[in-house]
Amino acid sequence: MLVEGALSPGNCLKVLLHICCAPCTIYPLKVLRGEGHEVTGFFFNPNIHPYTEFQKRREALAAYGTLSLLPLIVDGTYDLETFLKAALAAGDDRCGACCRVRLEAAFRKAADESADAVTTTLLYSIHQKHRALAACAEELSGRYKVPFLYKDFREGWKEGQAASRALGIYRQNYCGCIFSEYERFVPRPKKKAGRS
Repeated sequence: MLVEGALSPGNCLKVLLHICCAPCTIYPLKVLRGEGHEVTGFFFNPNIHPYTEFQKRREALAAYGTLSLLPLIVDGTYDLETFLKAALAAGDDRCGACCRVRLEAAFRKAADESADAVTTTLLYSIHQKHRALAACAEELSGRYKVPFLYKDFREGWKEGQAASRALGIYRQNYCGCIFSEYERFVPRPKKKAGRS
């Protein structure tokens, strides 16, 4: 694993950046390029539901890729059944299973592309389980023999969100899967205040 801050200035790496969506790409891309790395984006997200949402996010990323001169590898595979089976089998850890499916695809692609390292925009989200993501990525790094470039991008959350609004990039209002859509939009009964 390549840990944050362990790279000397001028040590340019070919980094494969797994991307969940365009808005979450802005700040990580700025940081990686600011360190002198050559970044290629990789879009693989069969978790996004429904398919029309998947298309919107893919198209928004393509537009941002053009705007930011970011080379992209877009895997349009939409294997919803495999994702759902993995998520349901994982029970309460369905987010972990979802991240594993996407990160494994990124490490496999990085090995195929001879990238120097892999990182992910999932490390930008303040809503993700950061330590679990890093642990999963480190395990996959060992399996695929591609270093994991750990970065805590969360410090740039507000900056990236403001930039995506200013650019008018399509911004989704739920993480992506059918479970997160349900949790975001389905009304829940309000809990009654009890007396203590």
